[in-house]
Amino acid sequence: MESSALVRMFCHLCRSGHQCNSLPLAGRAGQLASFKANTIAAARTGVQKQEVVCKRLDDSSIVQNNYCDPDSKPPENQRACNTEPCPPEWFIGDWSECSKTCDGGMRSRTVLCIRKIGPSEEETLDAANCLTHRPIEKEPCNNQSCPPQWVALDWSECTPKCGPGFKHRIVLCKSSDLLKTFPAAQCQDENKPPARIRCSLGRCPPPRWVAGDWGQCSAQCGLGQQMRTVQCLSYTGQASSECPETLRPPSMQQCESKCDSTPISNTEECKDVNKVAYCPLVLKFKFCSRAYFRQMCCKTCQGH
Repeated sequence: MESSALVRMFCHLCRSGHQCNSLPLAGRAGQLASFKANTIAAARTGVQKQEVVCKRLDDSSIVQNNYCDPDSKPPENQRACNTEPCPPEWFIGDWSECSKTCDGGMRSRTVLCIRKIGPSEEETLDAANCLTHRPIEKEPCNNQSCPPQWVALDWSECTPKCGPGFKHRIVLCKSSDLLKTFPAAQCQDENKPPARIRCSLGRCPPPRWVAGDWGQCSAQCGLGQQMRTVQCLSYTGQASSECPETLRPPSMQQCESKCDSTPISNTEECKDVNKVAYCPLVLKFKFCSRAYFRQMCCKTCQGH
């Protein structure tokens, strides 16, 4: 089997889609050369490497190296290729989250004009260096209408004015633009804000005794009694039993009505009123000077 050494060349691709230059190679007679993308080179350029193989002379098929004379094997050389700079191209980043989940938002992404200057190194250029149309950086998103949502109005004042109470507010099912009001069934019940909460404006004042006005005196002339109502009331005016008895004001007091002081005529008999049993006490306590007692106890008070 007659064989000869074959020299093949491999070139670094600048970037995807850019083929290496086809460079002629000088070799021994009968040797063939071809080119193929292979090892990535450092810096701006690629590298062409020679690969020497043993090949049949009759059908040009590749065979094992031991069929060729090892002394005739040419060296495996390499040289630079694609030394021209890679063309600039657009770098397009991922889209950001949409600014709104519904009713139309915006999303953005990074768009840069870059050029590769090494296996893992790139430089950013002005946008004018990229000749193709610049990709969009912003676009609308989530344009579908938002579902109805709960809208709560302001809280009322706490009632009652002291002690534990409640505040109330109105909660409506509204469109996302707040222009339309829907039945409550169209909003999610589990997301509905509370319409009533507990509150307190501080401790209420204690119940107190409240006394009414005094009534008329029971006697039309002289001493009698007059009454008034005395109630234990809370701060709201409700009846209570928590007022201390020691502070209860009197509901009855003695009163005196002015009597007619016309002297008793001699024709009238001076006598004590039968129903009055306290005339001796009137005399004892010197009440005869008072017109009422002198009239009621005329006989007892006569001469005093």
